[in-house]
Amino acid sequence: MASELDKIKEPVKAELEDFEKYFKDSMKSSVPLLDKITYYIVQKKGKQVRPILVFLSARMFGKTSESTSVAAALIELLHTATLVHDDVVDDSYQRRGYFSVNALWKNKIAVLVGDFLLSQGMNIALESGNYQHLHTVSKAIKQMAEGELLQIEKARKLDIDEKVYYEIIRQKTATLIGAACSAGAASATEDQDIVRKMWTFGEKLGIAFQIKDDLFDYGDESIGKPRGIDIKEKKMTLPLIYALNKAEKSVKNKIIHHIKTDSTNESKIKEVIDFVKSMGGLEYAQEAMIRYQNEALEILQSFPQSESRDRMGDLVYFFTNRKHNRCILRSKMPF
Repeated sequence: MASELDKIKEPVKAELEDFEKYFKDSMKSSVPLLDKITYYIVQKKGKQVRPILVFLSARMFGKTSESTSVAAALIELLHTATLVHDDVVDDSYQRRGYFSVNALWKNKIAVLVGDFLLSQGMNIALESGNYQHLHTVSKAIKQMAEGELLQIEKARKLDIDEKVYYEIIRQKTATLIGAACSAGAASATEDQDIVRKMWTFGEKLGIAFQIKDDLFDYGDESIGKPRGIDIKEKKMTLPLIYALNKAEKSVKNKIIHHIKTDSTNESKIKEVIDFVKSMGGLEYAQEAMIRYQNEALEILQSFPQSESRDRMGDLVYFFTNRKHNRCILRSKMPF
């Protein structure tokens, strides 16, 4: 998988190497404690998925520039801030096998670190005069917060239908991918139609990715995610929503009862998983994922052919064809 991603990164390899130092510098502070924590975060960074999206989007429509680096740093700082805050909200003490910030430095410090990262991103955009990037990211922050709150509201009753499900994952997961693609394009072109289309492309990619992530919950540990994690956390994923909508009322009530009251009971979790499979939930979700994947690719095909466009297309397949969920885009991700 690493070699596949290396091929995708090839057109912007030099930019990504320069970005490494730029991003580290953007997190520096005069406060020793803050520097210690941000250094810890940088050491646990992931695969640079969002910077790759930003730089490839820019190269599709022109040359990369300082504005592209600002966009990538702003997106990555926002993403990192949401991770730190998410771990506080979820009382999570681990992220990808490492201690979370709140586990090592407690919640109060973690919240302040997240605030610092978010404000630092805003400052970078303001100081460089990249006001469009600021507008793009502000829009993403608003939608991500709304999506999280909508999910919390609906999770109490487990009354999420498909329309609400798509709205939640669009806001929580897809909007930041849309922001990354949009900001990257805006750093290389003033054509606002292109910038808007790249936001839509990113949203469709993010939705396809999230549906793929949903499907992992019905696999096994060999593909990187233990079975039933989402069910145990009472999360309504697309396969489950479809299966419940098809079931008779008595069966639906029984399954919902299992999720509400027996979500730690392994036999009940297996019953829910078997129910979803028997109702065709996995096939339905797979078809939905492919539909969004193809819609994203259709948008890409509307732009002139280039190496960067081709690699972006490879990235779409990379996300939807992956065999495990460790190269993730949504907010519960590795640093």
